[in-house]
Amino acid sequence: MVPYVLLLLAFGIGPTFYALYESLVDERTEGGGLGLQNFGRLLDDFRFWPSVTHVAIFMGIWLPVMVVGVVVLALLLHEKQSRFSGAMRLIFFLPAAVTGSASVILWYFMLTPELSPFGPALRSMGFETGSDVFVSGNLPWVFAVIAFTTGAGQWIIIMFGALQNVPDDLMESARLDGCGPLRIALWIKLPLVRKYVWYMVIMSISVGLQIFVEPHLIYSVTNTAGSPWWSPNQLSYEYAFTDGDFGGAAAISVLLLLVATLAAVALIVFTDFFESEAKA
Repeated sequence: MVPYVLLLLAFGIGPTFYALYESLVDERTEGGGLGLQNFGRLLDDFRFWPSVTHVAIFMGIWLPVMVVGVVVLALLLHEKQSRFSGAMRLIFFLPAAVTGSASVILWYFMLTPELSPFGPALRSMGFETGSDVFVSGNLPWVFAVIAFTTGAGQWIIIMFGALQNVPDDLMESARLDGCGPLRIALWIKLPLVRKYVWYMVIMSISVGLQIFVEPHLIYSVTNTAGSPWWSPNQLSYEYAFTDGDFGGAAAISVLLLLVATLAAVALIVFTDFFESEAKA
């Protein structure tokens, strides 16, 4: 465990405490006194709350679709295991190989009617140009599509692996008692893999709150969609590398850490995430 602990201290816990310290140092005052001035200035910034709203809308769209979509597809793959099922697992996982900036640029071309092979379909929905697609009101939906296609595949594989641990004799007994595939999925499979579902929710919340690449690149490419501070992470980037305000940037990172931690703790406390035995 020593190598992992050392890396965790160097690149995880250490930077976290440094960010916390930096967020409490007011570099705009002589001597850089400690206090909550950076947080107060951040909460008064006209850009902060719109960025929070944007990410909240994105999370409200993407997270339910992500969880439900992954669980349903994993259950379907597990129900009909065959060579076809193996091929489908590969197909679901392939988009995960195109991540980050590559996936954003790919979807930019796919959603631009002048460039996309699906141009006629986009025009039939009223989108004549890329400027019609990449407007501020559509961005949460666009980013939700990008995040789902790039992130769902790996979670489907993980969920499918968890379903492999469901005892065959338990499912056979249920079938003998007259349970169909739907009842087996709802009353046997899902309860036995619910910890994996909660783990996916916790990790997805953490990742979704940090959305940066998608809005940053879309704004850079279109120069009209959204704004350079569409998300809190983008605003943090603006604070640090445009304004030179590293204390404000650190304050945003600490707030994101706090929200993600509180969400994780709430899910762990109100579920049986750490229970070692299933409840009767």
